[in-house]
Amino acid sequence: MCGAIEAMVSLPGGVFVMGSDDHYPEERPAHRVRVGAFRIDPYPVTNREFARFVEATGHLTLAERPADPADYPDADPALLQPASVVFARPPGPVGRADHFQWWRYVPGADWRHPQGPGSSLAGLDEHPVVHVGHGDAMAYAAWAGKHLPTEAEWEFAARGGLAGTEFAWGDAFTPDGRHMANTWQGEFPWQDLAEDGYSGTSPVGRYAPNGYGLFDLIGNVWEWTDDWYQQHDRLPGKPCCTLDNPRGGAREHSLDPRGGAPVPRKVTKGGSHLCAPSYCRRYRPAARMAQPIDTATCHVGFRCVVRP
Repeated sequence: MCGAIEAMVSLPGGVFVMGSDDHYPEERPAHRVRVGAFRIDPYPVTNREFARFVEATGHLTLAERPADPADYPDADPALLQPASVVFARPPGPVGRADHFQWWRYVPGADWRHPQGPGSSLAGLDEHPVVHVGHGDAMAYAAWAGKHLPTEAEWEFAARGGLAGTEFAWGDAFTPDGRHMANTWQGEFPWQDLAEDGYSGTSPVGRYAPNGYGLFDLIGNVWEWTDDWYQQHDRLPGKPCCTLDNPRGGAREHSLDPRGGAPVPRKVTKGGSHLCAPSYCRRYRPAARMAQPIDTATCHVGFRCVVRP
């Protein structure tokens, strides 16, 4: 069983430079971090593994439950039904300032129906589970006797022992023309060339592992961590996840589009199959995204850790 504790990869921990001063503002500043020893899943949790969890527990995911009207008193009732966010490729070039050109809030989309009603998991058993909220990932981790990684643990693992390189495998995005992760080829969001052989998610383990023997930490799906999102430089003299603050940032909020209510956000890492050189260059260990905990999408999954 891929998700079994005995199949996890043991990492010794240590000190590394987290973040980057060379890309997006939220990655700054680069700073030294110490993490303890831990074990981590070699792959993201797959649909097959998540199905075992649901069968054993009867868990109903965020996307399968209607939202509580009390949490969103001003929301359109149509937006409170069970739903999730799905990528919809436009038929031609569109302006990238408005992400609603390619994102749709789809009633009936969930982990069993990744494209919405009428879709299924046929042929996707070994693909990463998606349309899971942070609470769903936490519930799976608790059932498996594991935890979600901190942002620092995740980034330490993704770097694979390399120091100062741009990517998890080195400084060239496609060394010798070889695709090293499941990312977008073509002009985002309308032109999907699928040069790496995949349009959408890919089965786990189809790309080369990093130096620690870990797969799919970059691309394929974003992965939940257990740290509240905060800018690295938000605390003067004490950036997020420094040696003085190893557990990460404090809670930060964004506004939920369903009702304007403040929504806490967690850090997700690694980029996804929708990251492209022409847009969202976040297929790097240092990259990070703030994901509202009340939202599930078609390009966010997770993996787990165990600490001594």
